[in-house]
Amino acid sequence: MSVQAPMAHDSARLHVTGAARYVDDIPTPQGCLHLAFALSPVARGVIRGLDLAAMRAAPGVVAVLVAADLPFANDVSPSVHDEPLLATDRVHYMGQPVALVVADTHLAARKAARLLQIEIEAEPPILSIEDALAAESYFEDGPRVWAKGNTTAALDQAQRRLQGEITMGGQEHFYLEGQAALALPQEGGDMVIHSSTQHPTEIQHKVADALGLPMHGVRVECRRMGGGFGGKESQGNALAVACAVAARQIGRACKMRYDRDDDMIITGKRHDFRIAYDVGFDDQGQIEAVRFTQITRGGWAQDLTAPVADRAMLHADNAYLLPHAEITSLRLKTNMQSATAFRGFGGPQGVLGIERVMDHIAHDLGLDPALVRRRNYYAAPKSAARAGLANTTPYGMEVRDFLLHEMTDQLLSDCDYAARRAEIAAWNETSPILKRGIAFSPVKFGISFTLTHLNQAGALVHVYQDGSIMMNHGGTEMGQGLFQKLAQVAASRFGVGVDQVKITATDTAKVPNTSATAASSGSDLNGMAVLAACDAIRTRMAEFLGQGAEVRFADGRVMWGDQNISFAEAVAACYQARVGLSATGFYKTPDLSWDRAAGQGRPFFYFAHGAAVSEVVIDRLTGENRILRADILHDVGASLNPALDRGQVEGGYVQGAGWLMTEELVWDDRGHLRTHAPSTYKIPACSDRPAIFNVALVDGENPEATIYRSKAVGEPPFMLGISAFLAVSDAISACGGGYPNLDAPATPERILRAIQGLQP
Repeated sequence: MSVQAPMAHDSARLHVTGAARYVDDIPTPQGCLHLAFALSPVARGVIRGLDLAAMRAAPGVVAVLVAADLPFANDVSPSVHDEPLLATDRVHYMGQPVALVVADTHLAARKAARLLQIEIEAEPPILSIEDALAAESYFEDGPRVWAKGNTTAALDQAQRRLQGEITMGGQEHFYLEGQAALALPQEGGDMVIHSSTQHPTEIQHKVADALGLPMHGVRVECRRMGGGFGGKESQGNALAVACAVAARQIGRACKMRYDRDDDMIITGKRHDFRIAYDVGFDDQGQIEAVRFTQITRGGWAQDLTAPVADRAMLHADNAYLLPHAEITSLRLKTNMQSATAFRGFGGPQGVLGIERVMDHIAHDLGLDPALVRRRNYYAAPKSAARAGLANTTPYGMEVRDFLLHEMTDQLLSDCDYAARRAEIAAWNETSPILKRGIAFSPVKFGISFTLTHLNQAGALVHVYQDGSIMMNHGGTEMGQGLFQKLAQVAASRFGVGVDQVKITATDTAKVPNTSATAASSGSDLNGMAVLAACDAIRTRMAEFLGQGAEVRFADGRVMWGDQNISFAEAVAACYQARVGLSATGFYKTPDLSWDRAAGQGRPFFYFAHGAAVSEVVIDRLTGENRILRADILHDVGASLNPALDRGQVEGGYVQGAGWLMTEELVWDDRGHLRTHAPSTYKIPACSDRPAIFNVALVDGENPEATIYRSKAVGEPPFMLGISAFLAVSDAISACGGGYPNLDAPATPERILRAIQGLQP
């Protein structure tokens, strides 16, 4: 059976040999032009004058365009049309595109873009949370509040009560392949776009609007991306639209790619958050009520801030049954890059908030934090919840597939958590400089788009007369192995080897109206669409061949009655009998309902679970630190491909730890992003992975009817990296009394400040 086999990535050999083709590798037509944006040097102000003469006179420049030169819509927003491709009368962040240079080489375009002469009447930028709150600079006209029960009364009646606050930084996507697009003008004004994008249909839509075309006049293709992580869900719009507009006006192919510095300066990041909490609990550590205030800086345009902040609210419970909860979310408009989608999409921020609460409670009571967490879990299937409580989330969804009780017991036993925790405590008593810490953290992550209509997918499958199979679907490949998993699905449906299945580039001309490959839904949605298309063809073949008898497809053969022929022979017979060998498939996720305004409903089809234990060591004199060991147990249902899923778990943990440990975004008081290159922005290197890195997958099936009963694996493991941050906090607590007030990322400087805060 092809599914559930640990197969290599379909492009693995191409990746390691350098033969994999990305947008920048596509051979371009003769005379292809290259584009670059001229950027605002000011974070906020009114444009009083533009002098483009030096840019237009620069060597190799063919044209320089400003907003007034655009023929139709000057908008690249994925949401509320508040994001002009080129600035009009005002600038809103340092790095905002103001003009578009079209030149005969990439270098010539970049050099000319630096010659922009612009007069801006500068205004004080709104940068900090305090500035935005004082100016009442909000998206969506102020706070959003969701509630369960009577939080105020429950807090007042609680045996014990704590307040606190945690600030967590944003994160740069740092995909290996930067943003890139290529526009090829066609006859009749149509346009073909090659884009490094997670959302080809959105690129199609934005380009069509910019050119004044119906969507059928624009075709978008993406074979693969060199990483996305959410950063190519909406951020590719600007490049594709710029290339298309220039190609339309000049009549030549146009190409654009950001250099790393430009990419980091122009594009959005993960949302940073400040979360304040007020929690009431009993002497055993069980939470009675909690009030969260989640504040995030969304940047200059709304982009995806609303759904990201919503998901942070949706994951404010993580794995814990909260009898009374009130969650307030403030989405601030600030003069910096527009924050955007990033792996987890607000979920990690919400999860970190409640995990800080759990740690704070455990420290206050002098209890093992893993014990406190387990006492607050949702009830397991067929088990009773806490007395008098429904097993429901703060947004009213019943939790009926909770696996973390058993997973926690297994992980803590397998990694020898109790003995190691005792050994670390003893070691810290005799080590004055180096302190070790250990921490456990779980994750319960909801799977589905919270915008319900996005939970749909399509696929196209052709079976050729020689028995080879071609498949296309709406998902995009960004290194996660989606194409290989879906090839395995198709091969399984026809009972053939994966080598007989070819998946072609994602193409809006083959499968229309696709959703972004995001929300960990790529395999769930597109896998079911592929299954539907394959089964439509298989049913036709079976009806013709079997004539009412049961027909089986297995091991490259087709069998019915006393007949046993090869799949290729069966296909040839069907072709000669004029049986249709092509089909489309469609899938929509069932049983979803969501009232965003009320914060009530069933926004998720199911939950994926994971648990991790991390051990770290810190130097109390310098703040330097290292992750020594990580033990992970993760729930992927009946895995479609355990090798790929294991890679996703490992990568998710490291990227999550990077967010909370090393990756720091720094803006100065002018709104200039200072960490805009690998020299100043520190993603985890190979040497930063734990020396001992144990990863195991739960052997089980999704109780919901997903593709082969598998579960999504893209985003949930990211939050396992929280255990590393909590382990650092545990190590800091060994340096003195009090609870460590550690913010993220836990850079050496922040670790030192947290240690100093413990001293009498």
